[in-house]
Order: sequence, then structure tokens, then C-alpha cells
Amino acid sequence: MMVDESLPWADSGYEEDGLRMLDLDAWVADPQITTRHRRTAAVEPDTLWSAARGVRLDQTRTIGHLVRWRIPGVPPDQSFLGLLCDDPFTLLDEGPHHAISGLCGRIWTLSRDYGELAGPDDFLAWNEPRTVRVLFAHWVKPGPDAGTSTLHSEARVAPTDRVAAMRLRALWLAVGPFERLIGAEALALAAEQAERPAGRRP
Repeated sequence: MMVDESLPWADSGYEEDGLRMLDLDAWVADPQITTRHRRTAAVEPDTLWSAARGVRLDQTRTIGHLVRWRIPGVPPDQSFLGLLCDDPFTLLDEGPHHAISGLCGRIWTLSRDYGELAGPDDFLAWNEPRTVRVLFAHWVKPGPDAGTSTLHSEARVAPTDRVAAMRLRALWLAVGPFERLIGAEALALAAEQAERPAGRRP
């Protein structure tokens, strides 16, 4: 399993806290690739989650362009969490401070070669040959200090067979080195906007 934990804030208790809170293993128990990011802000969880829900593709430098290139037709003012609730993604679970979405298909092609999922049961049952299941989880919980909260994100990718595993490995060799640079972009923006005075928020 390839895990991106090279960011400066990574610690041994992060995975345990996140999985205990959301039980991501119930969705994808043995991913080939896992990436994690988090960002702490000096605000309450409600404020940070509200800011996270409002971050739009056109507010980012890199990841918004990549999303719109890979998924043509997405409006530039679409929010990231709104995107993860719309085709080709499927909302799997949500709560006051979390959202979990999934996508299935051949993510290494340039066409929209994704499966149609009616809901959580379809995601759990997905086993189409030469494809992967991708899980996206975002959540907020109280931070390490009083008056702070932490926004977490985790992505898991699991192939359905050996052919898919090889293609996924080749894809990750190309895009993996850049993931740590752009994967936390939306989280940093959410934390920045959450900490702004109300009158200065866009």
C-alpha cells in the first residue's frame, strides 16, 4: 500500500483518529493508494466545515484546472464538495461535519470511463474487471488547542484485479509526486477563509 504521510504534520495517531471517526475501512478496507491531508484553523468546527463546503474550483491555482480538464463540463464556480456529490461521483455518507463520496471506473483513461452508481450499495458491490474504486472522505473535528478545529481529507484507491493494479501503479508513478503539492490546496484555502473576519469573506 502506498501512503502519502510525508507532510510535516503527519503523526502516528492521525490514521487511528480518522478511521475511528468515520470507519473508512467499511468502504475500502485494503487500498493500493492512500493519501491524507489536514489543516488546522483557529475557528470552531462549524465555521471550518462551512468554509470547506464553500471552496470553489475557480478559487484554486492548480487543482481546479485539473478537475475541469479530467471532467469536462464542470462549471468553474462549482464547489469541491458539491462536485463530489454529482456525476460521476456518488455521495455515500454525510453528517454535520463530514462527507464521503465514491467513484468507480478506469481513472487512467482520458475519457469519462466511470461506472454508474445509484448509491452506497452499488459502490460496495462494485467489482467490474480492470477498474478501481476511489473513496474521498472529508471531515472536521476539534483541533489540538481550545478554539481550533482541523479539516481532514483522505482518498483511497483500490483496484479490482491485477490488471487494474498494474495500471494504477503506472498512473501513480506519473501523478504521485505532484499530489502532495496540490492535494492540500483546497484545505489551505478553506482554513484561510474560515479565519477571515466575516466582513472580508468573498
